[in-house]
Amino acid sequence: MSLGEIRNLDHTILLCNKMDETRAFYRDIMKFPIETDRGNWVSFRVGAALLTLRPRLSWVVCDVGKSMPESAATQLAFRVPPPAMETCHAELVAKGVPILWGPTDLPDWRHRTMFFRDPEDNIIEIYAEY
Repeated sequence: MSLGEIRNLDHTILLCNKMDETRAFYRDIMKFPIETDRGNWVSFRVGAALLTLRPRLSWVVCDVGKSMPESAATQLAFRVPPPAMETCHAELVAKGVPILWGPTDLPDWRHRTMFFRDPEDNIIEIYAEY
């Protein structure tokens, strides 16, 4: 198998300065079930994929470097069925999550989408295709 034959992204790792707050966000706000929690390594099941959090520290394989406050390093996009968009938006607002861009249609993309941030300032998108 060569690099050009890779067909799946099944594990994403977010580097965290605010590990406890970010764990609570994905567990309590996003409601992703925890698959593994070792304190400094927590994995959430998102469909067939894993979303893992780990502290932003020097690591044995590489130095991850510094993050810049209020500067996104990652955008995560989660697809939902079209009828779920307004419900997801209402849940986020009810939980006090600041919305960057409320549910909006993007006809050129055939998407209805909204954006907000996690505690690490990553951009989170929830979208529906139509």
